[in-house]
Amino acid sequence: MSEKLEKARLYEIEEAKNIPQEEKPAFHVSAPVGWINDPNGFSVFKGKVHLFYQYHPYSRDWGPMHWGHSVTEDMIRWEQLPAALAPDQEYDREGCFSGSAIEADGKQALIYTGVTTEKLPDGKEEVRQNQCLAWGDGKDYVKAEKNPVVTGDMLPEKCSRVDFRDPKVWEDNGTYHMLVGCRSEEIPGQVVLFSSKDLKEWKFETILASNESGKIGTMWECPDFFQLGSKRVLICSPQDMKAQKYEFHNGHNSVYFLGDYDEKTHTFVKELPHALDYGMDFYAPQTTELPDGRRIMIAWMKSWDACVIPNSQVWQGMMTLPRELELKDGKIWQTPVREIEKYHKNPCRYDHAEINQETTLCGIEGRTIDLTVLLEEDEFQTFSMKLAANKEYETSFTYHKAENMLEIDRTYCGVTKDVVCVRKLKISNPEGLKKMRFILDRQSIELFLNDGEQVATTAICTPLEAQEIHFYSDKKIHINVEKHSIVKL
Repeated sequence: MSEKLEKARLYEIEEAKNIPQEEKPAFHVSAPVGWINDPNGFSVFKGKVHLFYQYHPYSRDWGPMHWGHSVTEDMIRWEQLPAALAPDQEYDREGCFSGSAIEADGKQALIYTGVTTEKLPDGKEEVRQNQCLAWGDGKDYVKAEKNPVVTGDMLPEKCSRVDFRDPKVWEDNGTYHMLVGCRSEEIPGQVVLFSSKDLKEWKFETILASNESGKIGTMWECPDFFQLGSKRVLICSPQDMKAQKYEFHNGHNSVYFLGDYDEKTHTFVKELPHALDYGMDFYAPQTTELPDGRRIMIAWMKSWDACVIPNSQVWQGMMTLPRELELKDGKIWQTPVREIEKYHKNPCRYDHAEINQETTLCGIEGRTIDLTVLLEEDEFQTFSMKLAANKEYETSFTYHKAENMLEIDRTYCGVTKDVVCVRKLKISNPEGLKKMRFILDRQSIELFLNDGEQVATTAICTPLEAQEIHFYSDKKIHINVEKHSIVKL
């Protein structure tokens, strides 16, 4: 073990003792200390689900990237493991950037982007990003002797050596495939494909997909590529993407393309891009396939441009709840992993509850809950809910029926920075908003609309004493409400 990795491991143990556990999310992965961002290496190894992540243990701000590590058996109860990687070699001395993991030959292989600098003929230094390999047993990892295993020199001539990162690796019929985010002099964003028989020796195959129109942001970060139902899915996170009416509002977005893939010619014919999440805090999603066949996705629950934490908080960064993906009606639908239902406690239910102006329902409250609301067919124009609320704080979700529009507003959640607090989204279902399922976990609200046809993820920084939930309708309506506390035994 290198000195840098040992230092990080000792630091996270000692500093984590100073962070009150009640300050952290109850069932979402969060930074043990310091800062985390992109999920990495989301995969199954020896019967457990592993999640690594971009990690800077020494401050709550982005810094030289390490890999943090958590593991779980049910995606709700997570165990913190020691840091897995540190930037301790010449080829990754500027950072161990994002990547993936795969089980191979009985070991767990980590494939990541090593960042270094190279001196140019004119004496200037320029960043170089290459793909590197480490082998481990699920806890400790040794970097390959011949790193990097894929370099920018293997790319077509006009592809960038500076922006070439975030490898996703999978195996198919004895061949490993690696998809990496990149850009070129002509194309602002693209993903490139490599293949290998042993994870060590790789060859360039093709540019799998590109931002030909120039409208889908710039650099395509954190690509993922998998089969879902009858379609192949490409996920990526384009930087600097301009909003298109009510789509792609996050600047740095996360999108998916459905398409058809010819494995022999490595040809992917993609359809139009779709947003994966309509909230304010969602980036760099990564998926894995469970042994039971479910495709699960997790993402970083934050925006690069927003700091939605109290000034006193010494850690920053958490992940979304893992979500099950399903292809339905030509779109990806998302639902919370079903394992969360094992932690349901203290049920409270109302059938045909009357809402007239502002209303509260006894027992419908809390900050670690699974809450479902069904709207009955009634004549109203505005329906609203305030969550994590009291006299001072609230985060509101307001449905404007005539426009079929939902407005999210966290202005009063406790933020003290000039960050985005309001977002509007058009409900996809032409029949309107029928069902809302909220997952609350102290510092976050994830909203699944109409059984997961759309999702909106929002981080909040509201003191935990704000437990109330308020309903409002401009005319008398009726709703069905079901609430469960989420309790880890």
